[in-house]
Amino acid sequence: MGLSIKAVIFDLDGVIVSTDQYHYKAWKQMADKEKIYFDEEINEKLRGVSRIESLQIILTRSQRVYTELEKIELADRKNKYYRELLNNLTSEEILPGVKSVLGELKRNNIKVAIGSSSKNTLLILNKIGFGNYFNAVADGNEIKKSKPDPEVFLLAAKKLAIDPKDCLVVEDANAGVEAAIRGGMKVLGVGAASKNSRADFKADNLTYINFKEIFNL
Repeated sequence: MGLSIKAVIFDLDGVIVSTDQYHYKAWKQMADKEKIYFDEEINEKLRGVSRIESLQIILTRSQRVYTELEKIELADRKNKYYRELLNNLTSEEILPGVKSVLGELKRNNIKVAIGSSSKNTLLILNKIGFGNYFNAVADGNEIKKSKPDPEVFLLAAKKLAIDPKDCLVVEDANAGVEAAIRGGMKVLGVGAASKNSRADFKADNLTYINFKEIFNL
């Protein structure tokens, strides 16, 4: 039996498009310059976490203590590196199943939105050709609390004028799964979040999702 879902809110990084390698390279460049140890295992802990909170995790390996102003400078430097790397982003990096799923939802009049902690959301969407595709976009520029706080998903639902209980969130990070649950929404865990027992639905990626079955279309 299908759900009473009127909108789907997608996380961006790791769900719609893969920018992991750009984040990793940017953080690595910043950390190397500061002589702070950073590797892919540490990078995994940053999944779904805000820029400043990611920096705090990285700085636990630092030999020195940074002031708040210095932390802001480091975060800004990482973002500068990241935005430069995003110049290489193309529609080729849209993840498997995304285009077909979005098309199917649109054909069935189910609204679609982005709910992402990234402050570069609009830049990324434009780079991959989805600049005007979504009914609403809520991102890191508009929120004060990052996931697992539900603020970004609740904002997306508000922009769509859809009750949170009628929304399904698609997430690849455990922090995002928790945020959706706290927001009173159903959640589909993909990628790393497909192993999260709290997710209502799970799949490796969107290729393996039968939205017709989920929504009883």
